[in-house]
Amino acid sequence: MSEKFMLDALEVSKQALPHCEPNPPVGCVLVKNGQIVSKGFTQAIGGSHAEVEALNAHSGELNEVTAYVTLEPCSFVGRTAACASTLLASGIKHVVIAMLDPDVRNNGKGAEILRAGGIKVEVGLCAEMVAQFLTPYLGKS
Repeated sequence: MSEKFMLDALEVSKQALPHCEPNPPVGCVLVKNGQIVSKGFTQAIGGSHAEVEALNAHSGELNEVTAYVTLEPCSFVGRTAACASTLLASGIKHVVIAMLDPDVRNNGKGAEILRAGGIKVEVGLCAEMVAQFLTPYLGKS
């Protein structure tokens, strides 16, 4: 796990503001062979979430790609499809999450969907820094 890539995802997440609100500003970077190959952040309400933006911006195989995402991928269908299911279907084998989503609709469920689908999931990288940035935006949507 590389803190550098999670901090990159945190920087990318800031591009989501203010248009993503009331959704939280989430960032995602896709990394292959130590290089960022794609980036995404939460779009305006009804638009794609960070993970989907990053996946859509990448062309090529995803089985050797690691996704670094600042907030646990959503497990439920709202205005958009569930990001956890989208990641699972993508072929990605490794997802690094800074912090679990405190939203009761998700809280741990997104990570569990990924693990149940055979994806290696790691939680907690740069959690304190990400939480400092994200906490004011959580619980609004």
